[in-house]
Amino acid sequence: MVKIFLLFFCFVYTLVCPAQNLNITKVEPPNWWAGMKLNKIQLMVYGKDLDNAKAFFNDNQVKVLAVHNAESLSYLFVDIEIPSDIKPGSYKLTLKKNGIEKVVNFPILARQNDAGKYQGFNNEDVLYLIMPDRFADGDASNNVVKGMPDECDVQNPIARHGGDIQGIIDHLDYLKNLNISTLWICPVLENNTDVHYYGYAGYSATDLYKVDARLGTNELYKKLVDDVHAKGMKIILDHVSNHISISHPWMNDLPFADWINGSVKQHLATRHDKLAFADIHRDSSTIINTTKGWFTNYLPDLNQANPYVSNYLIENTIWWIESTGLDGIREDTYPYSDQIYLSNWAKTILEEYPKLNIVGEVWTGDAVFLSSFQKGNYYPRQIDSNLPAVTDFSTYDTYTAFLRGKAGLQNIYEDYAKDFIYGNPQNLVTFMDNHDVGRALMQAGGDVKKFEMVVTMLLTSRGIPELFYGTEIGMMGGNDDGTVRSDFPGGFAGDKHNAFTKEGRTKSEDIIYDYLSTLLNLRKEHKALSEGKLIQYPPVDNVFVYFKNYDNDRVMVIMNNNSDEKEIDLSRFSDQLKDVKNIKNLTTGKTYNFTDNSINVESESGNLFLLLK
Repeated sequence: MVKIFLLFFCFVYTLVCPAQNLNITKVEPPNWWAGMKLNKIQLMVYGKDLDNAKAFFNDNQVKVLAVHNAESLSYLFVDIEIPSDIKPGSYKLTLKKNGIEKVVNFPILARQNDAGKYQGFNNEDVLYLIMPDRFADGDASNNVVKGMPDECDVQNPIARHGGDIQGIIDHLDYLKNLNISTLWICPVLENNTDVHYYGYAGYSATDLYKVDARLGTNELYKKLVDDVHAKGMKIILDHVSNHISISHPWMNDLPFADWINGSVKQHLATRHDKLAFADIHRDSSTIINTTKGWFTNYLPDLNQANPYVSNYLIENTIWWIESTGLDGIREDTYPYSDQIYLSNWAKTILEEYPKLNIVGEVWTGDAVFLSSFQKGNYYPRQIDSNLPAVTDFSTYDTYTAFLRGKAGLQNIYEDYAKDFIYGNPQNLVTFMDNHDVGRALMQAGGDVKKFEMVVTMLLTSRGIPELFYGTEIGMMGGNDDGTVRSDFPGGFAGDKHNAFTKEGRTKSEDIIYDYLSTLLNLRKEHKALSEGKLIQYPPVDNVFVYFKNYDNDRVMVIMNNNSDEKEIDLSRFSDQLKDVKNIKNLTTGKTYNFTDNSINVESESGNLFLLLK
């Protein structure tokens, strides 16, 4: 009888006092700043028995606008407003339920001087794409971290190799001397998963506010940004709204059933129908499959149409920008996220940081469909993307076909001629390879001349050129992601040579390095090559000529794709040359008297000539 009474008492006590386990374990974002335009934010509170709790700040300076229960008792969403005149400090968020109170500090920080921060990037810049795990190991002590199962195995091309943030810091002078202006670094967020390989790449996050311990710390990442800025360079955040890792703690306890699209056991597999957004004949199911389908079974697809997910991701992006001072964003898998969310995401970011630039990864080689994602395009979509820049996979496809011998200079000319459909062709991020495709020299079958011709066009035509780490030494890679992302020679203990130094490079590496370094230096010296207006002529006899003009800085580029030397009749270009007296070869330094009205160029070469009055 006593036992029955005790059981009954415990049951009644549980009903009457459900808040006995009220607890707060974490708040995201972990802090905010005074004086932000975005001063109404939504806190995601983690803990236990959080449902129906009241929320308030003890000093009443921070105003609680609303409190929202989640479907899971482990989360609570608190809308707050931070006064514009609030003094920075640590403010106390209190949750109260059935007489029990739990308090957590919520710091509101002073904004730092924005000089040299949030600069954006543009066609004056050259981007350099780094996969941290494969670039350089600057701190061997973090190669193995307790509790993180994906340990180093440098012999396995799809395992972690040990590169880190310190390795990038250690080689900033190398990049500066190469005339790289902007670093695009693959995601550095925690990827604590052993479900699959490729965690080293950074695109399967398990914590959106924490740097992976095998790469460094949040503080070290901030130091990287500061050191980059101190050298007059810029840095881009690689951000992912589309998906997380199956190992993310959310997957054990979702805040809402629709926090992700579908479920682990039942979800759509995306068919990658990126063209559907511009297709006026589409069925709605095509877009649903694209935005709600999973890439793989181990990358749950976030539902940005859920307003709590949308708020979380927007605030997370701004938190990284403000806390580090970085200069731009590359948004991964852009067409696969909810497009209304992305429009609001970009708008909110650019209102807070007007100089910032954002490039969306849109993997389609058709310029018409590609252009529809950039704001101000010729074919406006129903939704204004607010997206300033897109990845130019159209030109990439043409460059690759040229490298493979399946396209000629006429195809490249025609690709540039399609620029009228873009909102801003100068804000296209152009490239000849990256971390997801075969390296350019491999595509060329090792043909260095073909490779150098494409490098020349990449760095002298239009847009914002991107170079993949190791392109400057002609890294070949292979046909799979693991070998495409091979280690940079000299970045790791036991490497046979060190390509970070002239003395350590092989002869073939140094030839390519010198060629590319010369081009990068010329691009820096001559605004015509980076910012100049492009004026092109249709190729004739496998020779493509275009001009880049910026005030009095004028350069003529001649691409010769013939197997023999060509004499070029310059009379065809008289409109661009009518006031020119001399022409200077920017590579050799040789000056020609323009009265000759012709010039010889080497076989399979790109040639740059400065036009002099």
